[in-house]
Amino acid sequence: MARFAFPEHPPPHRHGFTLLEVLVALVIIGVALAAAMRGALSLTGAAEDTRYTMLATTVAENRLLELRLARGSLEVGQTTTACAQADVEFECLQTVKSTPNPFFRRVELQVFRVTGEVRRRHAEMMAVLPVS
Repeated sequence: MARFAFPEHPPPHRHGFTLLEVLVALVIIGVALAAAMRGALSLTGAAEDTRYTMLATTVAENRLLELRLARGSLEVGQTTTACAQADVEFECLQTVKSTPNPFFRRVELQVFRVTGEVRRRHAEMMAVLPVS
């Protein structure tokens, strides 16, 4: 009688990942996603700040243009007024100073956005205007 010998099976190959490998991969993905979210929020904040600066610059330009076209007498002093642009409320600080030439005044305009306790300047302009 012949003996029938079965060949030895090679050791089974490992398929899949261990629990530790999966957890390490999840931690790496989580850190990468958190960094991406922080970057996206930073870009959103920067875009909002740029929008406020653009609107404040428009407010300042408009106010200086109004003063130039009005040709009124510019009294030396400082005034604060509320001003708005595109549904955003700003505060305009206008300072009129005398110049060595009595026919001109120096007008400085600062535009602030006030939110709660924070008052942040978004634009500042200066012009020399004739006195009528």
